[in-house]
Amino acid sequence: MKIVVIGGTGLIGSQVVRELSEAGHDAVPAALSTGVDLISGKGLDEVLSGAEVVVNVANSPTFDEASLEFFRTSMGNLLAAGQRAGVGHQVVLSIVGVDQVPQLDYYRAKTLQEELLRDSGTPWSVVRATQFFEFVDAILSWTSDDSTVRLPATPVQPMAAADVVAAVVHVATGAPLNAIRNVGGPDAFTLDELGRVTLAARHDDRNVVVDDSAGMFAAVDGDVLVPGPDARLAPTHYADWLRSSR
Repeated sequence: MKIVVIGGTGLIGSQVVRELSEAGHDAVPAALSTGVDLISGKGLDEVLSGAEVVVNVANSPTFDEASLEFFRTSMGNLLAAGQRAGVGHQVVLSIVGVDQVPQLDYYRAKTLQEELLRDSGTPWSVVRATQFFEFVDAILSWTSDDSTVRLPATPVQPMAAADVVAAVVHVATGAPLNAIRNVGGPDAFTLDELGRVTLAARHDDRNVVVDDSAGMFAAVDGDVLVPGPDARLAPTHYADWLRSSR
């Protein structure tokens, strides 16, 4: 199949392109660097010509209120171009629990993206993934200083980017779900526990302090970021990933 990967040069998108190509598909990356502009629509008709599937892993350049307009405009342009091209399956990568955290602008924006896809009339699939292992260091950096890392005790169940890629590829090469598939890692932590595990593996002697007002995830109530019993759990454990990433 010809499968166009929107955001196909980023962390997830580039790996999706590679995995699809290795499986024998005509995987085409689409991004600003390849001449495709989701906001203006430039290049969309050309890149989608002959495509059977579109995988959208593009991200907003900001995580604030402007992300709402980014996803509204980009999805409108992409869905319209997909209908003109006769695309038979649109796949979007989203976030577990995204519709349960309206306090966060970015999560509201991703929820809007899902709604636009579901209402488009095009066969669709949403893959909701938990937080990526690769982003844990950045999360710790938001509320840290030379001696202390402050984190809320938010329950999370992160997963490796490679496992996210495998889930997206599996859905993209199958029949449209017309539904949401939740995927997550095999191990649950509170965010402060995850911080301690990470710092120990990095031989970092800073102290982790529970602060339920610290950072973006302080806005999350309960365990909405943890996938439910219907989720498909990935094989890679965080401790194994930490050892292999040193």
